[in-house]
Amino acid sequence: MIIGDLLEPGAVTLRVSAANKRQVLGVIADVAARAFGVDAGEALEGLIERENAGSTGVGQGVAIPHARLSDIDRVRAVFVRLETPVAFGAVDDKPVDLLVALFAPRDADSSHLRALARISRVMRQPDLREQLRKARSADAVHVMLTHAHQSKPTAA
Repeated sequence: MIIGDLLEPGAVTLRVSAANKRQVLGVIADVAARAFGVDAGEALEGLIERENAGSTGVGQGVAIPHARLSDIDRVRAVFVRLETPVAFGAVDDKPVDLLVALFAPRDADSSHLRALARISRVMRQPDLREQLRKARSADAVHVMLTHAHQSKPTAA
């Protein structure tokens, strides 16, 4: 699975200001609505429902929120970079500033799990995280994630 198959340039948003997790999830839902034509309310509800089951903050300032939606035809991704990190209940208790959200059809097979695993492995790369934090444009972020190669697992 290649991240470029999931993430379109129009689904990358930088310099986002949010005061808390709910606001961040709202921004992600709005980006998904614009980029994929999904219902923002359903997207937000799905993201919140998943977060209520347990935080998707995976550590090192990264979260991978995800939801299943009725009006999406395949697994899609949204990338958001926050201006100021927010508390997300991450496994390392560090605030989050890099988010890669996944949306899958309600009846998706295991492809969404493969996508989740792939993004998790890619986002464990310290050099990539640093480059994503320094990127000046959404296009640069899109290129970085599209060409990100899975490296050997590192201690995140």
